[in-house]
Amino acid sequence: MTINIVNIVFIIHFLLLIVISLRVLSRHDLTSPARLVWLVVLFLLPYAGVVVYWLFGEIHLGRDFERKNRAIIERLHQQAPAVLGSDASLRIGVKHEYHAAFAYGANVTGYHTTLGNRAELMADADETRTRMIADFDAATDHIHVLYYIWLLDGMGTDTAQALIRAAKRGVTCRAMVDGMGSRKMVNSKLWKEMKSAGVQVSVALPISNFIKVLLFSRIDLRNHRKITVIDGKIGYSGSRNCADPEFSPKPKYAPWVDIMLRVEGPVVAQNQMLFASDWLMENPDTPLSSFSYDTQPKENGFAAQVFADGPIQQRGASPQFLGALISQAQHTLMISTPYFVPDYSLVSILCATAYRGVDVTMIFPKNNDSFVVAATSRSYYWELLEAGVKIYEYKPGLLHAKTLTIDGEISLIGSTNLDLRSFDLNYENNVVMSNKALTADIMARQYQYIADSVEVKREQVEQWPLFYRIWNNIVATIGPVL
Repeated sequence: MTINIVNIVFIIHFLLLIVISLRVLSRHDLTSPARLVWLVVLFLLPYAGVVVYWLFGEIHLGRDFERKNRAIIERLHQQAPAVLGSDASLRIGVKHEYHAAFAYGANVTGYHTTLGNRAELMADADETRTRMIADFDAATDHIHVLYYIWLLDGMGTDTAQALIRAAKRGVTCRAMVDGMGSRKMVNSKLWKEMKSAGVQVSVALPISNFIKVLLFSRIDLRNHRKITVIDGKIGYSGSRNCADPEFSPKPKYAPWVDIMLRVEGPVVAQNQMLFASDWLMENPDTPLSSFSYDTQPKENGFAAQVFADGPIQQRGASPQFLGALISQAQHTLMISTPYFVPDYSLVSILCATAYRGVDVTMIFPKNNDSFVVAATSRSYYWELLEAGVKIYEYKPGLLHAKTLTIDGEISLIGSTNLDLRSFDLNYENNVVMSNKALTADIMARQYQYIADSVEVKREQVEQWPLFYRIWNNIVATIGPVL
């Protein structure tokens, strides 16, 4: 008696379905909604559901990778403990009512509060480009850069040429990019020219062995950080990749509108150490002594610390940190983000903050480059508006700036979006600061975004067509696995 090949395939698929379903039900790192969505995907998409889970269901880079990463971080912390800041600096530099979020961030990342930092808000993309290239050309010891996206455009070429010039005059230059986001740069003539000139180049989370990545990891686990450090003294922090505002991969949504700070002080040393941890993962033979740290505080500086997250750190660290920040707002809270696909706890905290009388404002792009993100974001509008949250949609381009300000006292900028990809999958870096003058500057920028936006009213949302509301909610339902 022969067994039909179709029956064999069915039996194999059925067994895989059972095994993966048991895996989903046994995982401690999934929320109940995420478990439910995965089970629905597995059973409603025969065969394809099993493949989708295999490719995107697990968040891991392998136990060896995790052990190696933790060992590197421990060695870096032991080598230069002064970089990490202190609880004493928190008590001195930050008002008591905002301590909890800073303390939480320090507990998760190891980066505590530092004093004596200064920062200057860049006026626009042109000023960022001009000032950064000038700092590169003035560098005397080293330049370290890490970008998620590095394009072969004006900003990308200028940055590469400045690194080439610096390397030729004896400055140690290290350039690192994400293997997916900067794949065209890695395969370009310009990348080879940088390497030939003496720039040390490296790829974070490379995808050169595509089959290995598919079998043992996830191709969408990415390094989304944006780090620039010059001589250990000057840093640039914010949302901008190494790319022009015209953003050639998606010109339809241009200009990409970002926010960047030129930073000095001990917090630059924390970004330096963060860069070193990523660099050493791909270049383990690099001596720790080749990374120098300037922890000297600047006169009349303010308190700040790095908050960095990644898929091998504490689960839920970013939404918990953001939740702690948001819950401490007493008067005003303003947030801009291009991608709003939150876990429900963050939506609840935003609503609760508005209900207790805080003036809460959210700013999103009107035209998002992801229709999935746009639909998911708008599925939460009614609930947010009902709680009293003000919502604005930015019109002139894609608002890519990730900003958060609280009470005119606390500000946060960096690479983290308010979406599950930033929360669970990406390596991110941010700086949280306690300074009225800088926060006022960032709030002024947020008000500029609002001036170029249209406000979304509750009455407008209530008048959305039924099919549009259903579509938004269907897309949001799969949010836990996006």
